[in-house]
Amino acid sequence: MEYSSNKLSVMSGVSARTLRHYDAIGLLKPGRVVESGYRMYGQGEVDRLQQILLYKELGFSLEDIGQLLASPEFDREGTFLSHLAALHKKRERLDFLIQNVTKSIAAMRGDITMADKEKFEGFKESLIDENEQKHGAEIRTKYGAEAVEESKAHWRGLTQEQYEAGERLGLAVEEALKAALET
Repeated sequence: MEYSSNKLSVMSGVSARTLRHYDAIGLLKPGRVVESGYRMYGQGEVDRLQQILLYKELGFSLEDIGQLLASPEFDREGTFLSHLAALHKKRERLDFLIQNVTKSIAAMRGDITMADKEKFEGFKESLIDENEQKHGAEIRTKYGAEAVEESKAHWRGLTQEQYEAGERLGLAVEEALKAALET
């Protein structure tokens, strides 16, 4: 099946202007352009647009998406499996946060008692995810995926007291380094 820009726009929810932009930056070229100038998109382009939208949903920049899709090692099925795993993880995190907020509301109303430690449990995973976004590729290259996953497991297992002790230690190390630099 082949779609015009307008039909693909309606079907995908992506504006025709965005499709033109993707064409201009080389991210999604139409399968062909007919004599009247209309851009036509075939199955390959539809599949590529779906892939682009999935990467965007995961927070990738258009530049990064272009590089990933242009890579000779690009594996569409493997990428979809990775997307699926990331979406499941995101859903688990959201479910946990919803549960946490629900418990907090119940605690505010006096229906339950909520320990202070429970109030912060969902945010630890947010910090792990944020760190993964910022440094994931770099630390995997340096230390390997296994070491990174072990570190994440260790981080998840920390109690609030252990986390706070680590934060204090980190600040003490920074202060010691500043003092050493001054002397």
